[in-house]
Amino acid sequence: MQQIGTVWASLDRRKQIIVAGAAILVFLSVLAMSRLVTSPSMTLLYAGLESGAAGDIVRALDQRGVAYEIRGGSIYVPASKRDELRMTLASEGLPANGNRGYELLDSLSGFGTTSQMFDAAYWRAKEGELARTIVSSPHVSQARVHIANGSSNPFQRSVAPTASVYLVPAGARVTAEQAKAIRFLVASAVTGLAPEDVAVIDSNGAVIGPQEATVAADTADDKAKQLRERVLRLVEARVGPGNAVVEVSVDTVTETESIRERRFDPKGRVAISTDVEERTDSSRNQSSDVTVASNLPDGDAAGGDESNSTATQTRERVNYEVSETELEVHRAPGAIKRLTVAVMVNGTRTVDASGASVFQPMPDAELEALRELVASAVGFDAERGDVITLKSMELPQVEPQGTLATASIWQNIHLDTMSLIQMAVLAIVSLVLGLFVIRPILTNAPVAALPPAADRSTAPDAQYLVGEIADAQGQEFAPLAPAADQGAVPAIAQATSEDAVARLRSMIGDKQEETVEILRSWLEESEEKV
Repeated sequence: MQQIGTVWASLDRRKQIIVAGAAILVFLSVLAMSRLVTSPSMTLLYAGLESGAAGDIVRALDQRGVAYEIRGGSIYVPASKRDELRMTLASEGLPANGNRGYELLDSLSGFGTTSQMFDAAYWRAKEGELARTIVSSPHVSQARVHIANGSSNPFQRSVAPTASVYLVPAGARVTAEQAKAIRFLVASAVTGLAPEDVAVIDSNGAVIGPQEATVAADTADDKAKQLRERVLRLVEARVGPGNAVVEVSVDTVTETESIRERRFDPKGRVAISTDVEERTDSSRNQSSDVTVASNLPDGDAAGGDESNSTATQTRERVNYEVSETELEVHRAPGAIKRLTVAVMVNGTRTVDASGASVFQPMPDAELEALRELVASAVGFDAERGDVITLKSMELPQVEPQGTLATASIWQNIHLDTMSLIQMAVLAIVSLVLGLFVIRPILTNAPVAALPPAADRSTAPDAQYLVGEIADAQGQEFAPLAPAADQGAVPAIAQATSEDAVARLRSMIGDKQEETVEILRSWLEESEEKV
């Protein structure tokens, strides 16, 4: 402590301020480092929540007394408690999803609920359940479903329902295939809803996927891709991966055609009913004169003319059903008009008699067998004009570039990068302050000046050492200045070089501290001259 006080007293005001500031800065740096080491590492708990759901999470954390940080729309908690908090909050239904499902129907009472109220709650619950199902996909972060159902209007029974889905993608954009799956999901959940009546819209306001019927035929490129993969998988099973090239060209029908035809065959009639009607008529005629005698019982009245007639009529009616054939054909675009397949396979390399490598194409028998397999795989039709070209040619070997990607050992080590960077910066600052600020000040402190030499006028005959060695010719030492606390050093008289050296050695042994101070002053003077 005495040495530190001596050094501090030897510094001027400017250097004292620098040393004090450096000491305070080092202390603060060490304090900050210790605080970073001891403070818990904050990690993400939830992000992208709605305001209401985020408020419920913050309230639950306050009730548990858990430290948290809010950075924008994200909530951070200590890393050691993150998993536990997620499980605990999930058991309490947090974070609450903004889309409520069938639990809406639980709050309805049968006593005061009308049919209109129940229908409205039912469709709200249906929309919420569909939105939950869509959000469960890793590609969607938020979703809203709106269903327009016209069944509640008794005067419009033929109105078909429609629906719209609003999506917020989770990172990458939602593809057309994913939008198609969402349309089928919504259409299957609502009775009478067709997939083409469901519109999928992303957060940018763009409609995802085509608006035509989802059952439309695949395009020519899609068919060509499917056939190419099928043929390539078949050929590579024989020649090996990378030894075959397959290209498929498909010409499809682009027109839409609808044909409706009805045919009647009179020869193919069939009796479906038979009606038989039979009628019989009988009549009797008698003609005579009317007299008095004819009115008497025994008169001549019975002797008149008499005739009888009988008529029978039979009618039969047979109903026949004429054979009828009705044909209705709808031809949509996408039918294959013509198919062209080109396959190039690699051969083998053999060594000839001279030892050189020679390319050997695939034999014709194997090429013909592969041609038959390819024809069966693509549905070859010669009448349609399909063409299959199969050749065996040399394919250059492409050497893989780069190195194989392997798992690194650092992937299994979980480190907080930001904490490590902060600690490294603070350590560097502390090291720089200690080495380049404090250490030079402490080591280069000026030594207390020696008191001035005694006035030579008081002792004109005496000679003193002044710390300078005479040159080689004189072989004598100059007088030495007396120390401040030891008084003057006795003068060394003129003597031979051997006596002077002996006396100097004895004096150095007696006055070691003064000798060290003189040597130090020599070193400092030599440094200043350099």
